Amino acid sequence: MNIILFGPPGAGKGTQAQFIVKKHNYFQLSTGNLLRNEVKLNTELGSEIEELISNGKFVSDEIVNKLLKQSITNLKFRDRIIFDGYPRNVEQAINLEIILNEFNQSIGHTIFLNVSRDIIEKRIMGRMTCDICNMTLNAYFNKKEIELHPCGAEHLKKRKDDNLEVVIARYDTYMTATKPVLDFYIKNSNFTEIDGADEIGQITNKINDILKV
Repeated sequence: MNIILFGPPGAGKGTQAQFIVKKHNYFQLSTGNLLRNEVKLNTELGSEIEELISNGKFVSDEIVNKLLKQSITNLKFRDRIIFDGYPRNVEQAINLEIILNEFNQSIGHTIFLNVSRDIIEKRIMGRMTCDICNMTLNAYFNKKEIELHPCGAEHLKKRKDDNLEVVIARYDTYMTATKPVLDFYIKNSNFTEIDGADEIGQITNKINDILKV
């Protein structure tokens, strides 16, 4: 069965998607990766995508749908796709259903990791990465681990792009744009909302329980 996994920036969506990939042998599909891979392959479509992006233009739904079809029709990924952060609008949600129905597939579960803006701010603004071992810790949630960090707390540095204004803007934009999509799916019996403020392991266990059903 295919899965849709939603979550605002900083919700841990990517982390959970990777756990699903490893445990349940899924293929993680994000439109960003699809576009980048097509550019790397240097195809005619990839050249078109690169030109659009380099000129600051949006890639059309038509192009995204074409790439989606390539993955959905790949027998290796059949009924084993995690749609990571897609669809982003109701039109894309409708198109996704049409494409899946065309190839006799469907969405088995739609999972929404709901996290408040306050938690997102703390997760991102408190995030620090060790410049020696690349371990990531959080000033708000990992105080003891920071004190005992084997490389020394002085090597834990904040990322330059972890800017509060940017974080708030990204979160608000995501939630505003995503609400109509959530309203589209929430009426379905296979829609599940999970508290994204829980510990990573707790969220993973909840998702595993959902996928066992």
